[in-house]
Amino acid sequence: MTARSICRTTAAHSRLAAVGATAVAGALLLTGCGDHTDKSGSDNSSSASSSAPLAAKLPADIRKAGVIQVGSDIAYPPVEVMQGGKAVGIDPDIADALGKQLGVKFEFQNGKFDNLIVGLQAKRFQVLMSAMNDTKDRQNGINSDTGKKVGNGVDFVDYFTAGTSILVQKGNPKGIKSLDDLCGKVVALQKGTTSEGIAKAQNKKCTKDGKKAIDLQTFDTDPEALLRLKQGASVADLNDFPVAAYNAKTSGGGKDFEVVGDQIEAGPYGIAVSKENTQLRDALQAAMAAIIKNGEYQKILQKWNVTQGAVTESKINGGS
Repeated sequence: MTARSICRTTAAHSRLAAVGATAVAGALLLTGCGDHTDKSGSDNSSSASSSAPLAAKLPADIRKAGVIQVGSDIAYPPVEVMQGGKAVGIDPDIADALGKQLGVKFEFQNGKFDNLIVGLQAKRFQVLMSAMNDTKDRQNGINSDTGKKVGNGVDFVDYFTAGTSILVQKGNPKGIKSLDDLCGKVVALQKGTTSEGIAKAQNKKCTKDGKKAIDLQTFDTDPEALLRLKQGASVADLNDFPVAAYNAKTSGGGKDFEVVGDQIEAGPYGIAVSKENTQLRDALQAAMAAIIKNGEYQKILQKWNVTQGAVTESKINGGS
């Protein structure tokens, strides 16, 4: 979800990105202990193929199985959302393109964003794709709230860029223009995301400036936070720009919400991989490089109107 994060670990920099005039609807993102409900392969998932050009780069067990299990919070359109029992969106489409290069099928499994990294470390998934921001804290297994080590961390294969946006009611009745305008007000967002980290950092600034802290309300999913905003129970929701823009365009036929201010702390989304699984990590990076070179990546971003979040190369652990 900046963002979603994620980030689906704890907050750090967003499930988000510099993604110009995006148009895509609904939203959601990361904390503790694998809650996995649905198993659903992407509608566009590719079948294993011995003719795939990069199949030999995969670990032998994955190549033999023909499947990569993907952990994702599939409630964060347009990045990922369930339709007809299948995962669709930016992430599933990119996974499908990677699968064609690697000769495997990416199977998306639904779980709470704040539980995804724990699920990866417990080997319930082999990778995570969930609008998760690549941050140093996540790389190093650091809880961003406490600064304490909580795990081994993960490696990221970066594939997109996004930042956090402020979503408000249509017409902006409270006159929100920036994070500073949120001091002393109720803000709803998904817990465990980088958006939560941004809000907590802003709280420190609010009190330092002699203002009241943000009344922060966190939820398991972004749709819950959006409902609070729609009802007027909060003045804003913070989430990744592609998601915020999608909701602004589609919710209530474009009459419910609008995005205000500039994107905050734009950074890379990454495919998370266990630090022990360097062969899989490197195979994914090679596949990303291939789809960037052959144009498939750009076609996917054009389909979802998020071309301004494109990367020109896939880095490993490029987040800060």
